[in-house]
Amino acid sequence: MRIAVAGTGYVGLITGVCLAEMGYHVTCTDINEEKIKLLKSGRSPIYEPGLEMLIKKNLESGKLCFTANPKLAYKDCEIIFIAVGTPENPDGTANLDYILAVAYNIGLYIENDVIVCTKSTVPVGTNEGIKQIIQSVKLPELQVEVVSNPEFLREGSAILDFFNGDRIIIGADNPKSASVIEQIFHSLKIPIIKTDIRSAEMIKYASNAFLATKISFINEIAAICEKVGANIEDVAYGIGQDKRIGPHFLQAGIGYGGSCFPKDTKALVQIAGDVEHPFELLEAVIKVNNRQRSITVQKAKELLGSLRGMRTAVLGLAFKPETDDIREAASLEIVKDLQEEGASIIAYDPVAVPNVRKVLGNTIEYTMDILLALSGAELVIIATEWDQIKHLPLEMYSRLMKAPIIIDGRNCYSLSEVRKHPLTYVSIGRPSIIQDQINRVKSS
Repeated sequence: MRIAVAGTGYVGLITGVCLAEMGYHVTCTDINEEKIKLLKSGRSPIYEPGLEMLIKKNLESGKLCFTANPKLAYKDCEIIFIAVGTPENPDGTANLDYILAVAYNIGLYIENDVIVCTKSTVPVGTNEGIKQIIQSVKLPELQVEVVSNPEFLREGSAILDFFNGDRIIIGADNPKSASVIEQIFHSLKIPIIKTDIRSAEMIKYASNAFLATKISFINEIAAICEKVGANIEDVAYGIGQDKRIGPHFLQAGIGYGGSCFPKDTKALVQIAGDVEHPFELLEAVIKVNNRQRSITVQKAKELLGSLRGMRTAVLGLAFKPETDDIREAASLEIVKDLQEEGASIIAYDPVAVPNVRKVLGNTIEYTMDILLALSGAELVIIATEWDQIKHLPLEMYSRLMKAPIIIDGRNCYSLSEVRKHPLTYVSIGRPSIIQDQINRVKSS
């Protein structure tokens, strides 16, 4: 079976590479010729553990190829996966320009019957529009079916998720088309749920909205814990043991980011508004998350007063560990707030520094050496829970910093371990540990 994948962004590249790893002949196409050139050389344009190794392996085997020519990509293929971006419009709706352009090209260049399978996150009803566009330009003797197959990949563990997912959703109006897509993934032994197209489209949005709701909920509980003297970790563990709730996505912190949750929650609010249903719960989730991004700098100001001129290390720039993705990363908001306060900033991340530099330029210092980031710092703000940060010996803070004051936005360290060291430590939803270095910094 010959498969084409339109789009070599995060979802498209993972999908194409993993399908090739399963043994299918896969051609990935993208309008970005520089990206295609890079991929042909066996290099990945994104950081994802294990991805570059699989690209090289399947290029060498001949199972995987890349092209910027959609006519070549769609020639003789039986299945086309659409995996292009649906970025956010200014009003929060999903921008479907890339989707519609791919649909037009598919109709223009296919030479045989195909099944078009949409992995991109799209508003309810979009797949019907995709089919209409393809049918408007394809040869009349060709048959095209459209299937919705939303992705549920987590950045940082996407390859693992592809081969070991919780479920595979297949939305189709034609049972034969659904069966063909089911057969593609059958060997993965992952539960397959078949439904109509519109329900499949909604499943993706509803899943992300629910997870985002859990994150904002636990952050609201964390704020209350700080005021009543409770510990959010104990609270989260206690409620997470309830099987109806579960322990996942109950880690208090500085909120969600990335390419999915912020965009998809806003899009679902717009989808609801289009059918005159005010989604008040999700609007509150978004409001809480936006507020949460600034909480670390607020805590620093409450603790220290003015941050002007203070040497501040921001640890972690990617929106989550094991990725270089900085889309909607809380770190960017933290840096912005610190700049407004007049702090002197050095930012550390093991992989995301090049992407942040593209956004912020040389307005701050950067390093990929965590020890260099700590040297001489008067304040640390932890924005991403990289293992390099979580496993850093706590004595390094007191040894290298001018004043070991830590605002931990990800609750990386246990309070019992922190108490063994001369650190001032403020986290999210847990009791603060205040040492005498606060007065020294204020008076300097």
